[in-house]
Amino acid sequence: MSDMITRHELAETPLARLEHEGRLLNAVFKGRTITPHRVGFRGELALRFARRLADEARPPQLCCEQIMTVGTVGDQHIPFFAGWLLSFEHLIEVANVLDGTLSPRGKYFLFCDNIDLARRYKVPYKGAMFYVLPILESTVYNEMVDLLHLDKNELKKKGTAGKLEAVADAAIRFDSPFDTISYSEGLRLMGAVRNPNENRPV
Repeated sequence: MSDMITRHELAETPLARLEHEGRLLNAVFKGRTITPHRVGFRGELALRFARRLADEARPPQLCCEQIMTVGTVGDQHIPFFAGWLLSFEHLIEVANVLDGTLSPRGKYFLFCDNIDLARRYKVPYKGAMFYVLPILESTVYNEMVDLLHLDKNELKKKGTAGKLEAVADAAIRFDSPFDTISYSEGLRLMGAVRNPNENRPV
């Protein structure tokens, strides 16, 4: 496949360590984007691993889901990242996992299930700025498309790589007057954490 990436290409991007640590899971897309020397990933980011028992492989205890991100060969920083969290409190774990790849110029979006639906924040952490937004009955991809005012009809004409590239390029240019709060303020403002298994059929 033309969009497949080689080990060498991935090794030269800021996604290499995440791949080596086994954190890039359930890939919807992992390959070249349209821009030369840029690779992209859509899937899940493992934040906290379960304890291994003997040789048993166990699923992670905690993931940042529906992530979208890109990295460029030769650049140590991730310019764009977006994902979904069940609770705002896990922002610190995203920042810790991505530590060393974050940049003050990067654009990092976290859609949190327990944030007031009417509020949007900017949260500085580990030298980077996280845009924290609510999410309801939608996906990170759809939320990003709406936030960035992208033309959905034009996006439908693109493949997975093209859609990711379009979102990433627009996100990198994004700026907003969101209220800036600290991580500790966010902990005080966040709502209760929903049980994701509630009302599921047994």
